[in-house]
Amino acid sequence: MPNKTIYVSEDDLALFQRAQEIVGGNLSAAIVRALRRMVEVEDAQLEGFEEITVRVGPGKGRRQRFLGVELAAWTRSTKDKVEQFKVYRSRTGKYVLHTEKSAEAHWTAGADGSATGWRKHFSTDQQVGVAAPTATLEVLDTIEDLRAKVPSELYDLVVIADSAPVVEDLDI
Repeated sequence: MPNKTIYVSEDDLALFQRAQEIVGGNLSAAIVRALRRMVEVEDAQLEGFEEITVRVGPGKGRRQRFLGVELAAWTRSTKDKVEQFKVYRSRTGKYVLHTEKSAEAHWTAGADGSATGWRKHFSTDQQVGVAAPTATLEVLDTIEDLRAKVPSELYDLVVIADSAPVVEDLDI
């Protein structure tokens, strides 16, 4: 295997040492991992994609990241909740559906059969529970797989957006 010498400034030495700790002591592995990620992101940006980070799970959830382009978004609401849908095309050509659902309150009526709500006093034995907001991420192989997962209006927007090129080179 060929050897390469990397000169590190005194100011960057702590950064290199921390990278080496993260990967278990192999500085070459740390450098290769960082370079791989950098090249992947830069190549994707040249192709018209961007790095997308979303939250997934209950509450604030955890973050998930991928390279893609947003095709369309849709929001719908009822008196009880709000749902937000975003559809992306990944760099590998798959469809990515990110869905966020707002917190949702569940009421039970009191002994007298009334549920008075927040603005009035609680009736006897009335209960309320609130489900945390949630978000999900699904990866779908085809646009047809997406059809059953989203509102029809959003699907129509995705079909239109999907027919446009990611990058259009202009000869101007």
